[in-house]
Amino acid sequence: MSAENTVSPREARITWAAMAGIIATVTVFAVAQGLTYPLLSFILERQGTTSGLIGLSAAMTPLGFTVSAPFIPALSRHLGGARLAILCSILAALTLMAIGLMQNVWAWMPLRFLLGVFANPLYVISETWLITITPAPRRGRIMGLYSSIVSAGFAIGPLSLGFTGTEGRPPFVIGIAAFLACGFIVLAVAPRVPKISSEGEATSLGGFFALAPLLLFAVFTAAAFEQILLSLFAVYGAAHGSAEGRIASLITCFIAGNAVMQILLGRVAERLGSTETMSFCVLACLAGCLLLPLVFNAWLIWPLVFVWGGVSFGIYTMSLIQLGERFTGQALIAGNAAFALAWGIGGMAGSPAAGLAMQLIGHQGLSMSLGLLSGVLAVFLMAGRRRGR
Repeated sequence: MSAENTVSPREARITWAAMAGIIATVTVFAVAQGLTYPLLSFILERQGTTSGLIGLSAAMTPLGFTVSAPFIPALSRHLGGARLAILCSILAALTLMAIGLMQNVWAWMPLRFLLGVFANPLYVISETWLITITPAPRRGRIMGLYSSIVSAGFAIGPLSLGFTGTEGRPPFVIGIAAFLACGFIVLAVAPRVPKISSEGEATSLGGFFALAPLLLFAVFTAAAFEQILLSLFAVYGAAHGSAEGRIASLITCFIAGNAVMQILLGRVAERLGSTETMSFCVLACLAGCLLLPLVFNAWLIWPLVFVWGGVSFGIYTMSLIQLGERFTGQALIAGNAAFALAWGIGGMAGSPAAGLAMQLIGHQGLSMSLGLLSGVLAVFLMAGRRRGR
C-alpha cells in the first residue's frame, strides 16, 4: 500500500499545501542568492579586484554556512522552525541592504559571511520538513521537483540583472524584496508545516560524518562546483572577451538546466537507483569540464552549460534522496545540518582555490579546478561501489 493511501484526503491536501509552501519559501530565497553572486562579482571586477580576492569574497557566504550549521538543530528546537526561518529572512534582507550601501570588498567580507549565517537555517529546516513529509515511493520526483523549482529561483536572480543592470540600487532592491517575501510566505504556511521530529537517538554532526562520509563529500563537491562557477565565471568570460550580458545569460542557462533536469533525474533515480544516477551526473560533469575551453566561443556552449548545470546540481539532489532513504528523526536533522556544513566547506574552499589557480595559470584554471573535483568524486564513488560488493 502506498503512503498516500494511508492518509485521509484532508491530510493529503494539508501535506501537499505544506510541500508547496516549503518549496515556495526556498525558491524566493534562492532568487535573492542567485542574484547576489554574479552581481557582486561584476562590481568587484569593474573595481579591478583580483580573481583571487573575488573568490575569497565569495567564500564568505559558505563560511557562514559552515559556522552556523552546528547551531541549527538547537535553534530550531528552541525557537521553532517557522520562527527561525522568518527571523533569518528579515536579517538577510537587512544584511543585503548594508552590502548595497558599502561598495567595498573588505566591508563586504563580514556582511557576506552573515548572509551565509542567515541563509543556512532556512535551507536546513525546509529540507528536513520536505524529506519528512514526502512519501517514500515518490521521493525521487518530489526532491527533483524541489531542486528544479529552487534552481529556477537561482536562475531568475542572474536573469534579472539583464533588466536592471549591475550598477546602482535596482538589483539590490530586488534581492531585498525577495528576502522579505520569503518571510511572508513562511508566515502564511506556518500552521501547515510539520514540527521537526524529536524521535530517535541524537546524532552529532561529527557522528554523522562517520556514518556517511561519501555522501557528505558528494555535497562538498556539488557546493564547490556551483560556488566556483557562480563566483568566477564572470572572470573566465571576461578573459575570453565576452560582454557582461552574455556571461550573465550563460550563468542563467547553467542554472536553467539545473532547474529543468532535476525532475528528470529524480525519475531516473526512482527507476535505476540514486547511486547509479549520481555516478552518471559526476561523469557528465567531468565531460563538461573537458569540453568547456573548446566550445566557449561557439554555439555549443549553450547546450553544454545547460546540461552541465543539470548534472552538477543533480549530485546534490541524489544526495538528498539518499539521505531520506537512509535516515529518519534526529539523525535526519543532524544529516541536514551536516549537509549544510559540507556545503559551506565546499563553497568556502572551492572559490578561493579556483581563483588562485586562475591567478597562477590563467583563466583555464577554472575548468581544471572543476575537472579535478569531478574526477576525485568519480574515483571515490567507484571505490565505494566496489567495497559494497
